[in-house]
Amino acid sequence: MSTAILTGQPVPGSSIEGDLRSLGFDVRLASDAGDTGTLLAAVPADQRVAVVDARFVGHVHALRLGLTDPRFPVAAVPGAVSVQPAARRALSRAMAHESSAAGGVAIATENVADRIVTALDADGVDVHRPELGTLVAAVPADPQQRNEIRQAVSAVDDEAVRLRSAVKARDGFFTTHFISPYSRYIARWCARRGLTPNQVTTASLLTALIAAGCAATGTRAGFVAAGLLLLFSFVLDCVDGQIARYSLQYSTLGAWLDATFDRAKEYAYYAGLALGAARGGDDVWALALGAMILQTCRHVVDFSFNEANHDATANTSPTAALSDKLDSVGWTVWVRRMIVLPIGERWAMIAVLTALTTPRITLYALLIGCAFAATYTTAGRVLRSLTRKAQRTDRAAKALADLTDSGPLAELLTRFTRGVASLGPAYVAFVAGALVVLGAALAPYGSWWPVLGAVIYVLLSPVALARPLKGPLDWLVPPIYRAAEYGTVLVLAAEAEVNGALPAAFGLVAAVAYHHYDTVYRIRGNAGAPPHWLVRAIGGHEGRTLLVVVLAALLTAAQFKVALTVLAVAVALLVLVESIRFWVSSGAPAVHDEGEPA
Repeated sequence: MSTAILTGQPVPGSSIEGDLRSLGFDVRLASDAGDTGTLLAAVPADQRVAVVDARFVGHVHALRLGLTDPRFPVAAVPGAVSVQPAARRALSRAMAHESSAAGGVAIATENVADRIVTALDADGVDVHRPELGTLVAAVPADPQQRNEIRQAVSAVDDEAVRLRSAVKARDGFFTTHFISPYSRYIARWCARRGLTPNQVTTASLLTALIAAGCAATGTRAGFVAAGLLLLFSFVLDCVDGQIARYSLQYSTLGAWLDATFDRAKEYAYYAGLALGAARGGDDVWALALGAMILQTCRHVVDFSFNEANHDATANTSPTAALSDKLDSVGWTVWVRRMIVLPIGERWAMIAVLTALTTPRITLYALLIGCAFAATYTTAGRVLRSLTRKAQRTDRAAKALADLTDSGPLAELLTRFTRGVASLGPAYVAFVAGALVVLGAALAPYGSWWPVLGAVIYVLLSPVALARPLKGPLDWLVPPIYRAAEYGTVLVLAAEAEVNGALPAAFGLVAAVAYHHYDTVYRIRGNAGAPPHWLVRAIGGHEGRTLLVVVLAALLTAAQFKVALTVLAVAVALLVLVESIRFWVSSGAPAVHDEGEPA
């Protein structure tokens, strides 16, 4: 249990002690700063501790935001401060500073909690101060001010504010207008009954997997049920995040589940559509795999661009200024959010088309929509990158290098690519990727010409490691490598023309894509890339691409199918075991991913 130390003389009629207990705190009373220091020292070092002024007046949700959010080691609102175990040493220094200052130096603030916050600020500690909006949190100086603050508290319904804040501030049109108006109430219902975000996330995954199973039946009734269940899965997907925001139940495991399950649900559903179509005599595995590749590459574009630019200095562009101007006009905001086919619109389209048409039509529509969205967003980002004057940081360059997923062959050859890198990593990567994909596409199955393209691809792949990726278009390198690797697997499996080759390729790409998503979320959680041994063990993008091309040249089509299956299982086992070990360990970052619109 967390401990809250209530400092100062109790105020008759105050509800602060009961409010703190309702938030899960064990409340202890301290009459002055000396008592506060003594009580703080008695609290176990592995517990969260809060210091709250007894005169505090405000909304319970303001206290909740300031004292219970697990994402921040130190957080504060006026009259209250909360410190997690990781920052207890800083709190001890602040208390020592406060005691010293109280002995002879005038302090501007009058309560112990605010004096602690002032000392923490002076010590360079990052103190999170949540945006309270219309919520009230204050320490009145006299009875008259106390009455005025109480009236301000009564004028605002903090439960209504809490319910509104459970919904993401920025979301797609379909989610905002067709899901969130009622899903927030489902989230509150779940939270009040003790259901956790992780439980709802798991229910959403199971629902989507059942939907994929219904689609796999290949019957009209199965397709209708699949569409309805997919929509219900999306509602649950919104609810889990809303529970987390409503009750501040952010967790390490929740971040991982929320970040990865969306992709697992969507890609499993693609496989369900392909299985259902096969029952009706229509082979759409190539379309399903193409949809997965396109969607994954879209996400890698998003991640790479954001990582390259979120902390860049002098980050201005006429294109960005125009985009900001368009966002100031109400109707353009929704149009621009819809045309990128975010997850809400995309899943709604998939669900409706599944119920009313065929898997082939559904996947064709998905490919066309995602291709348009990818072209629109990527073109805009290229224009921004070419027109902006920005200096990217070493952190951004390292993140991009990690996202390339370069393996031992690329590392070995880096010493020979200094001159090549000066041509521009994005351009070289594009040429290398085009060579390997076109080589596989233009030659018949079993030909050795694709191997030549793959060798050139390997020789040019180290360009991402030759110098820091700080150029205007260097953020394109990771998605280009993703498209090249995935596209090569798709082409070779399609050319094999044997039952099971494309499903095996689907499994391999899914396993590798999971590894790439896992890399992204680790970087976004400031935990760094996956361990070097894992990247080496699964070969890096260049090693896997070369291996698949050589296998296609050496093996018969039937043998190639088996090889793809074995490779898919091996990669999946390695990346899943390491990913699960990391995300459930105490060393994983305590973050909550708000999700990306795509």
